[in-house]
Amino acid sequence: MMRLPLFSFRAPRTLEEAARILHGEGPDAMPLAGGTDLLPNMKRRQQVPRTLLSLRGVEGLHQVHSVDSGYRLGACMTLSEIAGDSRFRNGATALAQAASQVATPHIRNMATLGGNLCLDTRCNYYDQSYEWRKSINFCMKKDGVTCWVAPSSPKCMAVSSTDTAPALMALGARVRLVSQSGEREIPLADLYNNDGMLYIRRKPDEILAEVLLDSLHDWRSTYWKLRRRGSFDFPILSVAAAAHFVRSGEVEDARIVIGSVASRPLVADDARRFLVGRALNSETIAEAAALAARIAKPLDNTDFDMSWRKKVTAEFVTYALRELRGDDVTAERTAITRCPST
Repeated sequence: MMRLPLFSFRAPRTLEEAARILHGEGPDAMPLAGGTDLLPNMKRRQQVPRTLLSLRGVEGLHQVHSVDSGYRLGACMTLSEIAGDSRFRNGATALAQAASQVATPHIRNMATLGGNLCLDTRCNYYDQSYEWRKSINFCMKKDGVTCWVAPSSPKCMAVSSTDTAPALMALGARVRLVSQSGEREIPLADLYNNDGMLYIRRKPDEILAEVLLDSLHDWRSTYWKLRRRGSFDFPILSVAAAAHFVRSGEVEDARIVIGSVASRPLVADDARRFLVGRALNSETIAEAAALAARIAKPLDNTDFDMSWRKKVTAEFVTYALRELRGDDVTAERTAITRCPST
């Protein structure tokens, strides 16, 4: 049995109180929302905070507010709440789809939006018990000096496995970060680094309080996820796509984000630029998919063969763009839930 290490527990009631406590406790404290990622990591001694700051009782972090310019989503909304909210359909469908595909219903009932956005990076050599990691002399991400995925690499190659981040990046989301010294609002895409250890730019004393979405009227979006089992598993490839069309059917604006192939979600800028001003015919979709797949360079850090993961990236972008075009892709979605043991 793996047991939690000893820690102090704080339970503030307001965001201001939480920020004050987090600042006072210093870098040895960590925010705790659903705990579905942090607590297992603590049991494996991957993360060992001395103080846990519970956000579950903080006022204002559990609701979604509709405003003239869009939505403000509290970071402690559960993934089940987001997946079941009818407001996250049509333009924001990608978010509902991403939330609904995280882990199992039991975990989604506990896991939060903010927690999923701040999800620790993962790796075959890191996501093991303490004893297993000790037997290989640990790894660069925790207690060691070598990245076993790429031993000559000067940085950790652990991969980003958040589902909601690619979806929200495709939707142009921003996040509000709050600390004792004030608050700041940044594009969600700017929250991440392509580094398995320093993967997030949230400061130790900052709390991710809200996700902000502008109006998505006349947008369409979708999220596609590849994993060995059609339930429970983390993604080993994800594609989020969103597009705004003019009346003639041409793409006025678009965003494609590739997840789980690097230490941060990757924005396919070349594919976006190519799509603008074009209709989503077969030729356009094929070229955009090829452009998007170029940025995916998966390594041997998750499930499945990395060459195969690279190959299917273009296919998943194709599925996503066909869905945005209005095609019936039910058969394709059903097929990928029965992924072969490649």
